[in-house]
Amino acid sequence: MTSQPTRTGWLDVHAHYVTDHYAEARRAAGHGRPDGMPGLLDRSSAAAPEAVAAAGADAAVKVGLLIRRALRHRLARARSAGLRPVSPAALRDERFPVTYIEYSDHPEIFEAHAFPEHIVDLGEIRMNYAVAGDPANPAILLVPGQTESWWGYEEAMRLLAETYQVYAVDLRGQGRSTWTPGRYSLDIFGGDLVRFIDRVIGRPVVVSGLSSGGVLSAWLSAYAAPGQIRAAVYEDPPLFASETTPAIGPSIRQGPVGHIFRLRYRWLGPQWSIGDEAGLQAAMAREVPEWLPAAMRSVAGGLPPAGPKQNPREYDPEWGDAFVSGRVALTCDHEAMLRQVKVPVLFTHHFHHVDPDTGNLIGAISDEQVRHVHRLVEGTGNSFTYRAFPAMPHSMHGHDPATFVATVVEWLADLS
Repeated sequence: MTSQPTRTGWLDVHAHYVTDHYAEARRAAGHGRPDGMPGLLDRSSAAAPEAVAAAGADAAVKVGLLIRRALRHRLARARSAGLRPVSPAALRDERFPVTYIEYSDHPEIFEAHAFPEHIVDLGEIRMNYAVAGDPANPAILLVPGQTESWWGYEEAMRLLAETYQVYAVDLRGQGRSTWTPGRYSLDIFGGDLVRFIDRVIGRPVVVSGLSSGGVLSAWLSAYAAPGQIRAAVYEDPPLFASETTPAIGPSIRQGPVGHIFRLRYRWLGPQWSIGDEAGLQAAMAREVPEWLPAAMRSVAGGLPPAGPKQNPREYDPEWGDAFVSGRVALTCDHEAMLRQVKVPVLFTHHFHHVDPDTGNLIGAISDEQVRHVHRLVEGTGNSFTYRAFPAMPHSMHGHDPATFVATVVEWLADLS
């Protein structure tokens, strides 16, 4: 059972976020000090925005001040409730407890969906999932992508349930599963899924994941317990492209996705502790090139809905920062992982473009990177089936569930 969240814990995480980003902003402008940011309630350390502008400080300091101003009313409210923020020194103390967030701490962000949801206790976290289909059918596990929750698969689940028993999960930091500050990495996510397969599914399973979920499908195809995985579907996964120093091709920092993750983290905060959606939209308008929204719509498919989408509300923005910072793959090199694949692989490759002048990638993974994945998987003695969908948005299962299901089911039938 995970440790129970407390209101003090919310403030602890919040303080940690501001400490990191404000201190980083001051250092970038040459105003750093050896002990980092002063205590959050030390008003003498907060220069007025006008003074900063007059001094010609760069955008990093302005961002730090904006964050500080955005938090003042929350900190004042917390103090009136008898809570006090912790110091940076306490946050660095390994004995200081990390507080996790359960779905019951923010029930207002969730909506009802077509399939019943269940919770299983995996030890460190409680994992949320839905299941559909006859238990007598073969099992398939669906792993959502970043900013997605299990219900992105609802229509695909309905179609797959005709021939499979279908499980779709929320990873830690997604949906109703536990949010775990500071505990987001490929090896940790993968360990959760190994325990889920063991405790809930209890038999060999086909795994299919989108995007970062596709990277986890690769992780399971390499590192799951013997006999757990029958075959793996990598749905447009950013293998290599989501690393900071990949063995081949563009990194997560060579394209718009990494920049967008940083903006979300800065303005929404870890665990939505800031939640400044208006500030995020304004920052996107200022900092994102004019051509980028149209390019990203080609990746995502269609136009964004008016107002904030439901998916990001159920997603911890610290996820994105873990990828951009490199923490998520610190102990899981993609090339080394793919050399350990032990099952047949289906790879679907969707819309993508690499700028010939900058090398920046629009899309999940470049052709060069896919070819390297192909070489590595076949080098293990397992089959690698490539299906190109050059006009398909990033989420095939969301945009065209019928094509997704037909592609997966036909491939699995050929394996039989």
